[in-house]
Amino acid sequence: MDSPKVKQAIEFATKAHEGQKRASGEPFVTHPIAVAEILLNWGMDEDTIIAAILHDTVEDTERCLQDIKTQFGEQVAFLVDGVTKITHARSGMRDIDTYLPATKDNLLRLLIALGSDIRVLIIKLADRLHNLRTLDALPPDRQKKIAKETLEIFAPLADRLNMGQVRVEMADVAFSYVNPTRYKELKKMIEDHSKNAHKSLLKAERAVGQLLSNEKIKFTISGRLKSIYSLHKKLAKYHQNINEIYDLTALRIIVNDITDCYLTLGLIHSLYTPMGGRIKDYIAVPKQNGYQSLHTTVITKDKSIIEFQIRTHEMHEYAERGLAASFYYNEQKLTENYRTGKIQHLPTNLLWITELQDAAAKLRAGKKIDLNKLKIHLFSDKIFVYTPKGDIIDLPNGALPLDFAYRLHSEIGGTAIGVKINGKMSNLNKKLEQGDVVEILTSKKQTPKSSWFDKLFTSHARQKLRQQLGRAAAQIAHKPEPKTKIETKAETKAKSEAKKSRPKN
Repeated sequence: MDSPKVKQAIEFATKAHEGQKRASGEPFVTHPIAVAEILLNWGMDEDTIIAAILHDTVEDTERCLQDIKTQFGEQVAFLVDGVTKITHARSGMRDIDTYLPATKDNLLRLLIALGSDIRVLIIKLADRLHNLRTLDALPPDRQKKIAKETLEIFAPLADRLNMGQVRVEMADVAFSYVNPTRYKELKKMIEDHSKNAHKSLLKAERAVGQLLSNEKIKFTISGRLKSIYSLHKKLAKYHQNINEIYDLTALRIIVNDITDCYLTLGLIHSLYTPMGGRIKDYIAVPKQNGYQSLHTTVITKDKSIIEFQIRTHEMHEYAERGLAASFYYNEQKLTENYRTGKIQHLPTNLLWITELQDAAAKLRAGKKIDLNKLKIHLFSDKIFVYTPKGDIIDLPNGALPLDFAYRLHSEIGGTAIGVKINGKMSNLNKKLEQGDVVEILTSKKQTPKSSWFDKLFTSHARQKLRQQLGRAAAQIAHKPEPKTKIETKAETKAKSEAKKSRPKN
């Protein structure tokens, strides 16, 4: 932050944001400077740091993009413009609380922003991280909305870029606002387990450390606690049974090279009994996001269960900082030419970014792209489907037509009688796929049925159906009984005489 150009950017931003305050009461400029410091710690290049300092000037002040281009160069201006585009795209995306759908234009703008230069996304992640760190200054409704958006969008993006340290902090802070009671329960659960496991971990650390030293392997070893939000998700998979989760605490060993990784694994197995099915080689077969490490869970001589993670220094940096670490290790920018958006030396696991870049390049050239064929890899657990009018609805992978109907509106869901998928009649049990065009057929005579729970996948749709069924039951319960009229003797006699006077056929 000591370079003349960075100091110039701070002066520029300070003047531009003069008089503006954050919700905490601090001068607004403290935010972009804090974002720049985060990026500096991630090892990002100078242009990225300067763009972070200036990232709100076009959006929130009278300064324009040309001012930035004139004083700081075309590339910095390009990055600031990209961050601004992402901000606009986000503001048009569906509101997580009210489930408003995103429009096609918003998704295209998001593609342009991401595809132009991946550093734009890294700046945005740093921006969101600082906002989360200062979230307590906002009113509760804003806190919860930002926290939900973080869990659904930004934390998965950080994970997709293998920025593990960022993902963990984002997810845990956001979860503490979304579900504070559960957050405190799980935090205590981890702390209690850590206290109980401390002696076993310390004993194993000493034993393994002595063995590695005897073999002349240079290493560092440290304990690792599972993140709170990760535990929350894992407990859901194991029916809330904490006894089936073996990686609440772990020992992480960092060595110099890959050969030492495998030697260390062998030495640990010579000391302790490995658990069957718990040895994972993510070095030979990395995770989809590029994560590399050896994992093994062992049973010690005192019957304690301990997980070990073994990796090189470079693997560890990449596991913590992901794509940002590539800037440090390559000692150059990933962007070969920011005008074309082409990335050089892109890790194989991040080649999905080239799809976004190709889409962005076509859009900038005025060409059309087929969104049905474009794979949205950023949200691997989501699918994007369309209304007949072209609006985009994102749903979890596995969603069914009634989930789509209830996402559009509760009334549409409650009166659904059928569905057309890609123009053809289908059934309500068919799983929706990426790019499907979905049309819900409705009837005013239709009413919600309890049997529909078998045709729903999302908790949102289940909640809406439950509400509808509850209202219907309440209406039946409060419906007054029809009154039985008691006839007088005169009325009965008159009715009898009228019947006798009718002509016979």
